[in-house]
Amino acid sequence: MEYEEFPTGPATDAAVAVILAAGLGKRMGASIPKVLFTLHGKPLIRWVIESARAAGIGRVVVVIGYQGELVRDAVADLNVEFVWQRERLGTGHAVLQTESLLSTRTGPVVVLNGDVPRVRPQTIGSLIEVRDSAKAAAALVTVLMEDPTGYGRIVRRPDGLVDRIVEERDADTDTRRIKEINTGTFCFQGQELFPALHQLTSDNAQGEYYLTDVVSVLCRKGLSVIACRSSDPGEAHGVNSLEQLAALEKLGQTE
Repeated sequence: MEYEEFPTGPATDAAVAVILAAGLGKRMGASIPKVLFTLHGKPLIRWVIESARAAGIGRVVVVIGYQGELVRDAVADLNVEFVWQRERLGTGHAVLQTESLLSTRTGPVVVLNGDVPRVRPQTIGSLIEVRDSAKAAAALVTVLMEDPTGYGRIVRRPDGLVDRIVEERDADTDTRRIKEINTGTFCFQGQELFPALHQLTSDNAQGEYYLTDVVSVLCRKGLSVIACRSSDPGEAHGVNSLEQLAALEKLGQTE
């Protein structure tokens, strides 16, 4: 699993990546941050940073929290910036911690998860380009899964645009039947992101500020959100347990 350089254009040159790496990872059964578990001998977060860089993104901001000093040390050679999430209040809250660095940006802001190591540079680059050409407020990567258990479901409008993302804990029976899921890879128009983040509420099953709720905030403003469907379900596979990490190791050996 190695990444080649993605041909860059004006959109990728202007992009900044925000990588979420503040998670505790209780189910991993160890005292180190989840993003420091290794896949093919490399910490998960390094795969994600290197994928962003291979897609042509020069500026990378990493959101750290639990034992953040360890995460910072593990990627200190990759020339990234860091912000702290001192309270674990959800993914939306995590991205909001970058506001002091990025609030004046009008270009694309790509949000990636530090524990989803198989997102490809080609996918990131294409996502930036598609959002830019469509003049959309946001774009996200989705995949179809026969068993979508555990993932947020994509609810589309009749015209095919995304209406909202519903996390499984908040989904009703009909919504849980949807097989198109959110991979956690987003590209936002910078000037729309932070105002939307400030409108989030924690009125949900987990009592957190979900980044996924930015989609419905943007749609209520009359802005468009598009989905870019990947043909590779592996791009959605995050690591929340040692079993999932072992499955990713095995998957890489068969490619």
